[in-house]
Amino acid sequence: MLKGIDHRLNSDMLGTLRAMGHGDTIVLVDRNFPCQSVAAQTTLGKPLLMENLSASEVTKIILSVMPIDDFVDDYAVAMEVVGAADETPMVQQEVEAELKASQGQDKALQKIERFAFYEAAKNAYAVVQTGETRFYGCFIFKKGVIAPDDVFEV
Repeated sequence: MLKGIDHRLNSDMLGTLRAMGHGDTIVLVDRNFPCQSVAAQTTLGKPLLMENLSASEVTKIILSVMPIDDFVDDYAVAMEVVGAADETPMVQQEVEAELKASQGQDKALQKIERFAFYEAAKNAYAVVQTGETRFYGCFIFKKGVIAPDDVFEV
């Protein structure tokens, strides 16, 4: 156990989040996503599993240690609902709420078409499969930076 770090962040997740650099992306996907095949094409090359947690829970946990690149519009992207591009399912609303709480600002999730999402996921640093059972629980987050004033000094 580590103080101040959510116990659900296992060593693989912490190592991956630490290794990612500014502009790298991490993908959170639901249980229906082709995680194994897509993750094989990422920088990490294998899926990370957080199978007993919802998409919003995993979002909150990851954002507790990872800064988001909120200088760009596509800092957080969701998979668009097929045939209903303007629809925002409850799972996406919940993740958006976690992003807003973490970032302290009211920027909406960007959305991209399903197959464009698959292609973007292949170019990510890593893919995390959650236990999310609801459709369209798939997101891409872009890592930001930590300002010099926020760095812990010993």
